[in-house]
Amino acid sequence: MRKKEYLRGAGAASKRSPHVTVSHRTPPLAAASVDSAVALLRARNLRVSAARRLVLEALFAADKPLTAEEIAAGLEGWLPSSDLASVYRNLDTLEEIGLVRHFHLGHGPGRYSLAAAADLDFITCEDCGAFEAVEPARLDRVRALIEDELGYRARFSHFPIVGTCAACLAAHNQEGASHAHP
Repeated sequence: MRKKEYLRGAGAASKRSPHVTVSHRTPPLAAASVDSAVALLRARNLRVSAARRLVLEALFAADKPLTAEEIAAGLEGWLPSSDLASVYRNLDTLEEIGLVRHFHLGHGPGRYSLAAAADLDFITCEDCGAFEAVEPARLDRVRALIEDELGYRARFSHFPIVGTCAACLAAHNQEGASHAHP
């Protein structure tokens, strides 16, 4: 068996590969506030512990997606610190019901944010680490090309498209000039 055939068949036996992290496929459940998120949890007969409420408060207070470590640390003193294992368990529960989504930027830790009314896709710069949420419709042509050429239906909501941003490209063209993102 040739290497390409072996690799192609490697994941065919199971629906979910044990070698790739997979996000929950629950429909997004948007909440406008901590109180509305708590009401959604209670409507699903889920407990609203102090630790779970702290995770929700951190996500609502943040102006960007957070790592579990940032949440556990209390957002640099804005909230009480929490046990990291508890934060992960609560994030997983919140993601299972659709209140939270997570994605990965390269080899770093997962980042968590509140779910929007619809899932978002992401792009990230491999040079400076900047990332951007993108409406999925903007990447439909890319998805169609991948499906036509390779037979895969691509999603960029869990793992982003990785490349070099315009600012880094310009800096590379100016040979070492520094730049900052807006």
